[in-house]
Amino acid sequence: MSAGAITSVSVAWASPFDPVSPQAAAIRDLFERTLLLCGAILLLVVCLVAYCVVRFRAGKGREAVQFEGSTRLETAWTIAPILILGGLLTFTAQAMDAADPPIDREPDVTIIGHQWWWEAKYPSGVVTANEIHIPTGKALVFRLEASDVIHDFWVPELGRKMDATPGESRSIWLEADRPGSYAGACAEYCGAQHAWMRILVIADTPERFAEWQHHQLTPAPPPVEAATARGAATIDRMTCASCHVIVGKAGNGRFAPDLTHLASRTTLGAGVLANTPAALGSWLHNPQEIKPGCHMPNAQLTDTQVADLVAYFETLQ
Repeated sequence: MSAGAITSVSVAWASPFDPVSPQAAAIRDLFERTLLLCGAILLLVVCLVAYCVVRFRAGKGREAVQFEGSTRLETAWTIAPILILGGLLTFTAQAMDAADPPIDREPDVTIIGHQWWWEAKYPSGVVTANEIHIPTGKALVFRLEASDVIHDFWVPELGRKMDATPGESRSIWLEADRPGSYAGACAEYCGAQHAWMRILVIADTPERFAEWQHHQLTPAPPPVEAATARGAATIDRMTCASCHVIVGKAGNGRFAPDLTHLASRTTLGAGVLANTPAALGSWLHNPQEIKPGCHMPNAQLTDTQVADLVAYFETLQ
């Protein structure tokens, strides 16, 4: 099955001008205030230049009018920039206080950037990838880390962007005012598949989030049908478990996404494909054809093996 037969995910890019959190709103407001102030300055300068060009131009039989030593003008253009910069400083301090207050507790979610996917770890023990669930109406601390190179976590509608740097931990606040799915991406060039390192933050009601978290802690069900049993056996024979984890079955690797609830996610490959049986089969046949340079090799699986693996993975809800 060729990658050309599979439709890639079409994600409408989120706008930072449509915030759904106090943190993102503070950043939007700072930008708009700065833009309006700078636009007013530009308009004033253009008008003054136009006035000077007309009022003091040289004409036939007369020279351009020149004057100097105006105390009033010199005072005005000294005080005005001070007031403008003081206003911008005030706006910036207000935005920083709203968007980036001090971190006063342990993280609610730890995000680890990998080439080229995102790992999310919760204090409860839940581990997932690329799709991050959060409860609405609660300011959350996100700790950002990186396992290889510098990545940058950014969900424009929910908060500021922040680098994830190897060897360092940084934290930001994220919050969603209403339920919904909010798209983000890595905003720091990090290698060949930087463009397909997408994030999807899914904001649930607190009740729905508690249900999701409880379900995520449930181990993978044992295979029942013949095809799913063969798929599970294929995972045991291959090297899948050295990179992936399926809680309740196999695996101790942390180099690739946790697959325990793979079928419940909406995308594959950090957003490169919609999570459908056909797309999953295409990915298993040759991930390098779909996401060149990704760290999952072409395992040279047969059509039968792929069909069995898809049947098994579809049970991992």
